Amino acid sequence: MRAINIAIDGPAAAGKSTIAKRVASELSMIYVDTGAMYRAITYKYLKLNKTEDFSELVNHTTLELVYKKDKGQCVILDNEDVTDFLRENDVTQHVSYVASKEPVRTFAVKKQKELAAEKGIVMDGRDVGTVVLPDADLKVYMIASVEERAERRLKDNNLRGIESNFEDLKKEIADRDHYDMNRDISPLKKADDAITLDTTGKSIEQVTAEILALVKEIAD
Repeated sequence: MRAINIAIDGPAAAGKSTIAKRVASELSMIYVDTGAMYRAITYKYLKLNKTEDFSELVNHTTLELVYKKDKGQCVILDNEDVTDFLRENDVTQHVSYVASKEPVRTFAVKKQKELAAEKGIVMDGRDVGTVVLPDADLKVYMIASVEERAERRLKDNNLRGIESNFEDLKKEIADRDHYDMNRDISPLKKADDAITLDTTGKSIEQVTAEILALVKEIAD
């Protein structure tokens, strides 16, 4: 199959990362989690006691995505592997705010474009198909009901040992949707040529198969 880039966008907990990893594995492509980049910068923002000088923050930041056989994609922030800290509640609660800042967005998008330059990438996020990879060969916009997304996040948090409440998660997800869709810089929205895929009630295997079928149409 010719080298292609696949962009998968959508709101929080729609299943983007899980599906993108599966698709990349099935196609022997490289998976790039853009959200992990913004979470890493948010983690640093919190460590710096919520500095508001975002230009200074990113100008003194090194960020790499590396692949380890036992862990998959790992995020190296300022020469430290911070992968295990990126799903902490404090990071989750602040990432939309940090990711909305122009210096942060510019810094991350530049790195994301560099990663995809040679093609063969499956990248997920909120503005991949509209900003990062507007010429992606396949664009998918994944959605799911707020209730299902909250249930997924609850299960994920339980597995990680993070205490959560279902109703609180529903509100957090709905609030984040509103914030992401209405921010001034790179708001969450479906690209005009993206295919909408509702994952509500579907298994990981079903959604993966649907995307692989779309890839086959392109390859054929």
